[in-house]
Amino acid sequence: MQEQQQSMNKSISITEGVEVGVSTQFRADVSQTKEGSYFFNYRISIENRNSYSIQLVHRDWFIFDSLNPPVHVSGEGVVGQQPVLEAGESYSYTSGCEIHSEIGSMHGFYTFMNNETNELFRVEIPVFDLIFPGRLN
Repeated sequence: MQEQQQSMNKSISITEGVEVGVSTQFRADVSQTKEGSYFFNYRISIENRNSYSIQLVHRDWFIFDSLNPPVHVSGEGVVGQQPVLEAGESYSYTSGCEIHSEIGSMHGFYTFMNNETNELFRVEIPVFDLIFPGRLN
């Protein structure tokens, strides 16, 4: 079961007892808008609401850029880590994404392992927008 909500700059979903929250920030300092380079940071917060320990083992991202074909990025862990979250624990990290148009979005899923049963399960990462602030004016 998955719930999802999106406020102005934060998206949250809950899947299999794991809450994933995402907030984004446009990075004018590293973007080259005249050359079509728009860079965004996104901060992910993950909370284990289950009564057992879990480990994040894999991630899959789907990146939409309004002027280019969608991109699928898949790999082990996040930012070089495969964190273990005990019951009630949270983990946060910040990463970034470059797109080549003023409007884009990302979503995806994490693969977690239940450390009691060693079963793998999928946790949705909610859709979040990557929109150049100048586009909103």
